[in-house]
Amino acid sequence: MNNKYTTLAVLIATVAILTSLSAYTVDQRQNAIVFQLGQIVDVKQQSGLYFKVPLLQNIRYFDTRILTLDPADPDRYITAEKKNVLVDYFVKWRIADVKQYYVSVAGDETRADTRLQQTINDGLRAEIGKRSVHDVVSGERNDILQILRSRIDPDARKIGVQVIDVRIKQVALPSEVSDSVYKRMEAERKRVANELRSTGSAEAEKIKADADRQREVIVAEAWRDAQQVKGEGDAAASAIYAAAFSQNPEFYNFYRSLNAYQRSFTGRKDVLILDPHAPFFRYMNSPDGKGGKP
Repeated sequence: MNNKYTTLAVLIATVAILTSLSAYTVDQRQNAIVFQLGQIVDVKQQSGLYFKVPLLQNIRYFDTRILTLDPADPDRYITAEKKNVLVDYFVKWRIADVKQYYVSVAGDETRADTRLQQTINDGLRAEIGKRSVHDVVSGERNDILQILRSRIDPDARKIGVQVIDVRIKQVALPSEVSDSVYKRMEAERKRVANELRSTGSAEAEKIKADADRQREVIVAEAWRDAQQVKGEGDAAASAIYAAAFSQNPEFYNFYRSLNAYQRSFTGRKDVLILDPHAPFFRYMNSPDGKGGKP
């Protein structure tokens, strides 16, 4: 009886051990390859619980999440102008065909990064070599990235990898040429600034001269108009005086004499030496202005 229980316990324990050795799970973020004596016999791309032949088969897992290739140092490329530029980029990729990935790079992420980096470097060298520094920096950067994506992904598929995106973080000039470039840029900006200042000064002098000319014209025309108005006023006044005094010439003579007296004796200390019987004093000597002795 005891032997029967012992045998049953051993059997249950054996089944449990075999079950634990044969069962395995695949996470939703993973793919799994089943090997039997070193040969690929199955690929598990769906998450779940699976079984294998214990001791005969083994499992290797591969992460299918998006990975990043970000070289530590920027690479040097030559533009169409034979100038060096440093390009810093990164790549987003993931495993698309896990079996092909294992066959091509033995499932080694470092080897996959190296292969992708070589492909990207070849593509960048070809595209940058056709363009100027300006085009690489800003003018046609999007075009370069679009061409890279279309060329790199088919090559990456050969190793079971899908390239999701390629981005250029920075395009810079090497330190040995950046100083001379900046100096040339500074000199060019100073030249443009001086040219603009000269043009501005010339325009200012032109505007000032035109304003002075207009001022002289306006002043001359105003003086001319003023003299014309003044002349017209004097003529009108003279006509009015002539019309008024022509009605009584004697009153006009008397009025003129009074004005002469007023202008001649403006101060107490004024002295005028004349003959008392001179015509100047005729209205003082006689109210009717006909003369006579006082």
